[in-house]
Amino acid sequence: MFSYRHAFHAGNHADVLKHTMVIAMLRHLTEKDTALVAIDTHAGAGLYRLDGDYAGTSGEAAEGVLKLAAALSDKNPGGPAIKDIAPALQDYLSLIATFNKGDSHSVYPGSPFIIQSLLRTEARDKLKLFELHPTDIKALAGNIAQLNAGRQVAVAREDGFEGLKAFLPPPSRRAFVLIDPSYEIKSDYGKVSACIQDSLTRFATGTYAVWYPIIPRPEAHDLPRRLKTLANRAGKSWLHATLAIGQDEERKTLGEPAARGQGLTASGMFVVNPPHTLKGALQLALPQMVQILGRGKGQGHTLESGG
Repeated sequence: MFSYRHAFHAGNHADVLKHTMVIAMLRHLTEKDTALVAIDTHAGAGLYRLDGDYAGTSGEAAEGVLKLAAALSDKNPGGPAIKDIAPALQDYLSLIATFNKGDSHSVYPGSPFIIQSLLRTEARDKLKLFELHPTDIKALAGNIAQLNAGRQVAVAREDGFEGLKAFLPPPSRRAFVLIDPSYEIKSDYGKVSACIQDSLTRFATGTYAVWYPIIPRPEAHDLPRRLKTLANRAGKSWLHATLAIGQDEERKTLGEPAARGQGLTASGMFVVNPPHTLKGALQLALPQMVQILGRGKGQGHTLESGG
């Protein structure tokens, strides 16, 4: 269960989707004065080097954040590929840039650092991070220590599905929960559904965001349908967004290894109790993600909501 390392996938197209949405949600949720408790159930190492051995080996960031940044840069030959950049995408790229110097894109912040950067000290927002991987938990603790964030951030080597329960409902009655396990074992899909069901029972008004891979596995296909059913039964609003970059037919024709840059080609985010501003933000951002990151057959996006 400990073979998965997000360092190989940091900054890929799935991170672009996930983190654009996380930032958009937190921008809205932190507009209220009341303290917010943010919880990341599968935090990973927190910070990643895109020029390091892991990300460099996979090359996935080149098909994600690096491709997006290059296409939308004012320094791009001929100008930005898109003139009117969606605000959510601009916000995403601007935040990633704060972790780098100049025009460099050598560091990619994972969800813990993205979330922490948006929390407010004056409002006493809190961040709870869970991670089980023995290597990643050490890296996460070390990376978080550099923030000198004090009691604002807590790190625990614990199963996030179980650890989450102790924080619901939060004292402030406001929570944002990100659930994105590795799904390297198929039981994770069932655990996600059970986690959402339990969380809605404990704290029905929290905002719950689930990332999942779109792969040819029945459990992956069924997950958003199950989450939709849970949200509808609880009488809660929901939003479901997917991004598919498609297959790189040119590489396929040339016989290049599928492992480099091919790998996962689509992913989704399902949000229960999404901010009302999220759908409008994604209506602008998703088509631009596809326009820039899409690379062939199967590319596209979907966006639906209910409740």
